[in-house]
Amino acid sequence: MNAPESAALRAIKAARPLSGEVFGAMINLSGRRRFTSQRIVLYALLAAQGQEGSLAVAQEALALFRSAHQALLSETDELPGVFCAELQQAYFGKYEGDRKIRGFADLAERALRAIEGGAASALTLQTELVQATTPTLVVLNQITGIYEEQSRLHARQMRRQLRSVISEIETINRQARMVAFNARIVAARAGHAGTEFSVVAGVMSNISGEIDQMISTALAAAA
Repeated sequence: MNAPESAALRAIKAARPLSGEVFGAMINLSGRRRFTSQRIVLYALLAAQGQEGSLAVAQEALALFRSAHQALLSETDELPGVFCAELQQAYFGKYEGDRKIRGFADLAERALRAIEGGAASALTLQTELVQATTPTLVVLNQITGIYEEQSRLHARQMRRQLRSVISEIETINRQARMVAFNARIVAARAGHAGTEFSVVAGVMSNISGEIDQMISTALAAAA
């Protein structure tokens, strides 16, 4: 995997708007890495004991593990890649997440090949794979925690933005109600000539009432 991008490029990526669905997809992929890492080790040990079909399951789990990792690191139309400083640090900084995750996958591949071929190194590689499981899981849990925290931050930011928009709508709606009220007064003074104007004022008043209801619903959602 290439080194992290420049600070300028990271800033551009950080500014990319992310939806709740995108955060959900990233959390699911990160969770998939955790699940498949355990599945790889379990079925590698079963394959070493000669259980039929275990080797194929372990190889499939390894493919899923690698594809999930690659999807999380690659910027695409669907996913943002490494989009924040916390992930940069986790993958390429002190946690060395990318190196450790790829190292685990490479070790698993060597172990599965040795088991499949009945190599003398199979037992040693199995032992190394088991020993690497817990440290790898620690890193995967740390990174998953970052995705979850970023999702919570995003949700709070969206609620703040929604409340800000609602406040602006409320201000406009109050002004619209005042215009409708004044229009009714003018229409009443105009007598028959103001009938159509009064109808327009009534429509504006009804619209303001509907907006009030929508604001209440939106505020409840933003709570």
